[in-house]
Amino acid sequence: MQLSELGLDRWFADPAREQCGSDLSAARITAVDRGRYLVRDEHGERPAELTGRLQFAAESSIDLPCVGDWVCVRCLDARSHASIHGVLPRKSFLRRKVPGKDVDFQMIAANIDVAFVIQACHFDFNVRRLERYLVMVREGHVEPVLLLTKTDLVDAGELDALIGEIRAAGIESEIVTLSIVTGAGLDRVRELLIPGKTYCLLGSSGVGKTTLINRLSGDSGLETGDVSHTGEGRHTTTRRQLVVLEGGALLVDMPGMRELGMLGVSEGLDDTFADIGELAKSCRFTDCGHSSEPGCAVRAAIERHDLSEDRLRDYLKLRKESAFHDLSYVERRKKDREFGRLVQSATKHKAKRRGE
Repeated sequence: MQLSELGLDRWFADPAREQCGSDLSAARITAVDRGRYLVRDEHGERPAELTGRLQFAAESSIDLPCVGDWVCVRCLDARSHASIHGVLPRKSFLRRKVPGKDVDFQMIAANIDVAFVIQACHFDFNVRRLERYLVMVREGHVEPVLLLTKTDLVDAGELDALIGEIRAAGIESEIVTLSIVTGAGLDRVRELLIPGKTYCLLGSSGVGKTTLINRLSGDSGLETGDVSHTGEGRHTTTRRQLVVLEGGALLVDMPGMRELGMLGVSEGLDDTFADIGELAKSCRFTDCGHSSEPGCAVRAAIERHDLSEDRLRDYLKLRKESAFHDLSYVERRKKDREFGRLVQSATKHKAKRRGE
């Protein structure tokens, strides 16, 4: 397999030559599991580990490789394994706030062309969660396509109502309705898959991501769980992995996400709620909070029924959450830098005393 078939296009070619030089070669991260890596190049796939220098130089987790990254590697012991020396610049990325109370980024995948955001019609459908996914996807400069799965579990009227809810929320991305049971919609998904391009599946556990990959790749054998009585699959994907589909497209399978916290998503918010941003330009005050301020164009649009109250509430909630986490992240990074300078100063002082 050529590197171009793994997604190495002109955008990556020059950085790869410059950064890897003649001593190293380019490879792509195909799996990450608890700090362990798999990389793939034209000679095949092999385990790899980070060099100490790369780990030491990383200021945060976002500087470390994730699935989909292009990296500079040195193959060792007849290509049985490799060492990772550097990460090439990313064309796009997917990241979120780490689950729980900590305020930091968690890298999900990199260099994704299209993200299939999946929701099941029967048990998982939630427009508010869908908006969160779209904010994350657009923040990383990834094109979203929405997949509504398990359409065999609802009738035509219910399906139309679900699509209507999505459109009423101002979401204009392409929607593909899909049933793995009947095969409806699979041909459209296959049409969207272009050889050499990278795609990913985003969604909650049990919506059928791994089953879809198996159908698209000719039932390649990725493990799936039984389906429960509610129609919800029992999710079995435990790590992110990049697979090459039968037609030559590349697809990232990943565990479902229980939490999707907002951190560093100002651009994604602006893109996802572009209608509110456009209205806000006509507000009397530039710092309008769109609550009770006089001359608020956003409130006026709600009164005219051109904008729903729910959509504004969702936007304000996500903006507030992101602002809170952004501030906490900045404060944490400041403390980390101060601690780093303190350690560096103490080390230098200790070395100086030894030399006296």
